[in-house]
Order: sequence, then C-alpha cells, then structure tokens
Amino acid sequence: MIDATAVRAVNTLTARWARAAVADEGTAFAATGVWPLLALLTGGAGGPARQELEGALGVGADRAVALGGQLLGSLDAMDGVHAATGLWTRQDLPIRPEWEAALPPGVRSTLTGDAERDREELDGWASRRTGGAIAELPVPLTPDTRLVLAGALTVQTAWLQPFRPGWLRPMHGPWRDRSLAGLTRKTDDLDGVLRVVPDTPAGPLTLSGVAGDNGLDVHLVLGAEDAVGGEVLEAGIGAVAGEYPGLPGSALPLGEAGPGVRVGEVTSWDATPSLYLTTPQFTVTARHDLLRYAELFGLRTAQDTSRGHFPGISPSPLALSSGQQSMTASFSAEGFWAAAVTAFAMDAAGVPQQKAKLISVAYDRPFGFLAVHRATGLVLTAGWVTEPEAGADTMW
Repeated sequence: MIDATAVRAVNTLTARWARAAVADEGTAFAATGVWPLLALLTGGAGGPARQELEGALGVGADRAVALGGQLLGSLDAMDGVHAATGLWTRQDLPIRPEWEAALPPGVRSTLTGDAERDREELDGWASRRTGGAIAELPVPLTPDTRLVLAGALTVQTAWLQPFRPGWLRPMHGPWRDRSLAGLTRKTDDLDGVLRVVPDTPAGPLTLSGVAGDNGLDVHLVLGAEDAVGGEVLEAGIGAVAGEYPGLPGSALPLGEAGPGVRVGEVTSWDATPSLYLTTPQFTVTARHDLLRYAELFGLRTAQDTSRGHFPGISPSPLALSSGQQSMTASFSAEGFWAAAVTAFAMDAAGVPQQKAKLISVAYDRPFGFLAVHRATGLVLTAGWVTEPEAGADTMW
C-alpha cells in the first residue's frame, strides 16, 4: 500500500502543476512520474538545492528516498500500471553506493560519450517501457552530460461499462457546429457516476467518474464556461479527494443543475431514473520543460553550474542541465470496437404512465480529466482537453 503521505504530496504537486500548465491548448501530465525522481534527487542534494527540493516535494529529505522508492514499487504492483526507472552514468563518474542502493535493482547503465550510440540506447529504453507510445527519451545529450535519471509510467484500463460510439455536434461554445467523435452511455447508477460540486475556488464543477475494470477510474471535470482551465483542474483534484461538499446525481433538482448538467422528467414504463453521459473521444499529447517551472519543482538552485548540488549522489560536483516529460493520453469507447446491427419490431402494448427522472451530462466544451487509483486516491495522470477527435460530417 502506498504511504498516505506520498499520496497527499503527489496529489498536491499535481494540483499545483495543473494551475501552472493548463492554458489555451490541451495538455497531459503525470506528477506521479516526476515525484519519485524528485525524491531521489532530494535525498542526494545538499545546501539550498536540498531545501528547495524539500519544499516542492512536500516531505523532508531524510524520508524522500525511501518514500520515492516505495512509491515506484507500489505503482508497478498496481493492476494496469507499470513504472520503471533508468539511470545512466559516465564511466568516470563515481556514485555513492548508499544512494544507488535506493534505486530498483539492475537499473544502472553506462553513458559511452558516443552521442549517437547513447541516444539510441536512451530512446530504445523509453520505447520499450511505454510499449512504443513514447519513442524518445526527452533529454538532450551533450559532451558534458554525466548522468541521466529517467522514469517511465504507463496506465491502462478498460471500462466496466463501454461507451457507444456516435456523433456529437455541440450547439454552443468553442466546439460549436464541429462534428466530433462522440461517446455516449446510459446508466441508472446516478450517484456512482455523477457529482455536482456547487462551490469550489474555481466555481461550480461537474464530475463524472468512469470506472475501469482493474481498480482505476477516470474522472471528467467540467467547470463554468468562463472558468480558467488550470483552476478547474486544480479544484477537480480536491473535489475527487472529497475536499468540497457536493450533490450526487440522485439529489440534483430539476433544471440546470450544474455545468453541462440538465435534469428533467420523461414519461417511462417505470420510475427508474437514468443518466446519459456524453463526451468526445480524445487523444492528448504533450511535452513539458520542467525547468520552465523551476520554482514549482524546486529546481532553481540546482541549475547553477558554478558549484555542485548533489553530494549525496556523487563526490563529483553535479548540476541539473535538463528536466522534461513527454506524455500521451487517450480516451475511447473501449480498446477494441466491433459493430453489428440487429433489429426487432414490436408494437407497444399499453401506454406508459409513470414519470422518471432523466439526467443528461454533456462534456461539449473544454474539460479536464484525472486518472485515479481507486483504493488510494492517487492521481496517476491528469490533463485538459481542447481538441477532441473529429467525427464524421454526417450521421450514418
């Protein structure tokens, strides 16, 4: 089980990164992939760099390495999640044995100094560890490069209840009149799928939880039309953790009940309420320069090349020259889709008389997503969708 301190620290870093990184374009990021590496660096840092890293990490340096190693092991033990660490050093760089002992066994390799050969090795590692999703390790190699520390994270789940692919054409907002690849599903589990949080620092939020079959969930987060994306995603992380009171689907009043949510009544054969969830299919890719957010990650002083900052890693002076993350995330109906058409015609026998609640939830303008480990609440990946996948120009 993951230490609760690490869960809180990672989720806090995710929320801060969301506020800083989400802008007008779609993005995806994984603080879960960065935090363990920062923990390893913190344990080996000294002086002001150590203090800055501690502040960004949210835990003391004396616990950082142990928590980082524990988190890496816990991630790789999760169903649907795979985590890997890689360390490459020049042959002439001595590494403290006590620091290397905190790494998973067998992860250390050698930088030869041959740029082409080293590039091939690093990129091959990234591709193998992500099933080909990431083809290049996002790090520049120069003649001065002495050490590369890398992490890979993959997250995969299949929906317990698949979506039905279709066609979506929003009538208003940034995606107005665009033909999008829509996904729809109907459920009577109002409370398990939908929660409206009326009051957060970002304003009202609508959260829809999509359950995976292996203990992972994806939460879709929609704010008010004029809300700032970074603030919506940051508040969404708190809302998923239960920091703000909200209303479950069954408690929502008739009418406009929240961002993207409308509650009405329809004539039905029985009084069972139902919920229709509609969202576009999407794929988001991004590459982040972590040094651009040096204060966020505690990396400002560590870049100063006038002195070394990691005496706990090597007796040779080391300074940080690069920190980047590449990521891709996709949301679809299911991993494999096959279509068949079957029809039966039946005449109605009698006239339906009962009234049933009908809730429609539409993610038809930019929104956020959070992939969460259900048992611990750890946010594995997060992102913001501004360019959903296009659909057919006409319905078939």
